[in-house]
Amino acid sequence: MGQTFHHNSSLSEELVTKVMNVLLRLKMTEVKPVGLILTCFMLLCGCGAALNCTSPTPHSLFEELEKNLFRKKLVRPVASFSEPINITISFTVVGILGVDEKAQTLSTVLWQVLEWDITGLSWDEKECGASRVSVPREKLWVPDILIGEFMDEDKSPKTPFVYLDNSGHVFDDKPIKVVSSCRLEIYTFPFDVQTCSLTFGSYLHFVTDIRMIQGNTGQEILDESKEVLQTNGEWELTNITVDLSTLSLDDGSYSEIKYYIILRRRPMLYVVNLLIPSCFLITVDLFSFLLPPSAVDRSSFKMTLILGYTVFLLIMNDLLPVTGETTPLINVFFSISLALMVASLLETVFITSIQFSSSQYSAVPTWLSILVLHYLAVVVCLPPMKKSNRVTVTLNPNSKEPASETSSIHISGSHCQSISHDTPPVKAPPPPEPPLEPALVELRKLSRDLAAVRLQVEKYFQESKTSQEWQMIGIVIDRVLFGLYILFIVASFITIISIWIWNNRNS
Repeated sequence: MGQTFHHNSSLSEELVTKVMNVLLRLKMTEVKPVGLILTCFMLLCGCGAALNCTSPTPHSLFEELEKNLFRKKLVRPVASFSEPINITISFTVVGILGVDEKAQTLSTVLWQVLEWDITGLSWDEKECGASRVSVPREKLWVPDILIGEFMDEDKSPKTPFVYLDNSGHVFDDKPIKVVSSCRLEIYTFPFDVQTCSLTFGSYLHFVTDIRMIQGNTGQEILDESKEVLQTNGEWELTNITVDLSTLSLDDGSYSEIKYYIILRRRPMLYVVNLLIPSCFLITVDLFSFLLPPSAVDRSSFKMTLILGYTVFLLIMNDLLPVTGETTPLINVFFSISLALMVASLLETVFITSIQFSSSQYSAVPTWLSILVLHYLAVVVCLPPMKKSNRVTVTLNPNSKEPASETSSIHISGSHCQSISHDTPPVKAPPPPEPPLEPALVELRKLSRDLAAVRLQVEKYFQESKTSQEWQMIGIVIDRVLFGLYILFIVASFITIISIWIWNNRNS
């Protein structure tokens, strides 16, 4: 047989062992030499193509690649279509561009590294003059690996080349800008921690065709990402975890690798620009309760604070996250703060009205008097209002009431005359009687005048008692709102500090 067969010196030991085993078996079965050579040739051709360069020059190497590899770029580089090709994947986070809470997306820049082997491809480094060459990406079969959470077009710069070494190993490294969907939990904003996933897998090929293999571990990716991270903005990369999974559908299963990227928001910007100014305004409104409403126009001061707080919220509205699913706790804090400011303004208007117009009010309802003056007064550490002794004026000199329960009032004659003239007569004039003595007539006139005086004095003291009750109610309500302010501020500070500590501890 005049045919010659050229062996490549860089064949792997496994391939040589396989060929030797086949030769031994064929020899033991006394196969003819022609059949033996043909069988070995078919075996070697089925396992791969060894490049034979005519000279150690790039031109010779690329001629061989064009002849034995580039023409087969449309076919998956495996010995048999029943065998899956292993795609090793790893990446590095080089930039965190931001998080859009309203659109629920995460924008990052990654360096994606894909590696796979072309079955049977090899060449001798000395014979061809290179152990690794860069070849155009379009000349090779490239796996269709995509990120399942993609929400926008990849606008990163294109890299047209990949590395190919003399053992058939392909190294594909390229940057990608990823705008991925991420379910954001912003209830604890600005002390929130977000977990976003990036799922790498084939778009079309089943697990029988492409199998995903994990490259670097999550900790290795995290350490490398922190070293090369180019952005130092609002978000901080805290952890990366990896999960191998298989997506099962009716037609087949897909091999996937899911990476979980854990990000923590840097809250200092929002603490300085939102929380501290808001706490300052709330504290100023709290100390405004120390102003006496009877001597100072407290309502104008509180109205100025409300207007300032409203303008502050309008200016800082762009810093607050907006989502339709969850309301951040900080938004609740601002809403309650504004509600307390408005409530304190209404309460100030009520107290001012009591100070100047309480004498015109009707008597305090019994339920309101019991609720405010006997229960709320004790809660806010004010002594409950005691019942005062009733002031009466009696015309009966034989009255047996003790003198301690009555109060004597000196009223001048001109006062009595004016009161008697202003007061309508209590009774209709009696029928004409026989003439009496002048002293008895004067006593009857004096009796009518004293009755009128008694009615006016009782009305005056009744109005004074009603006014005192309304003023006491105003004082109690003012003290209750002052206590609610203190409790709200203390609870807010405790909540903020607790969330901050818990966030740093988990990070």
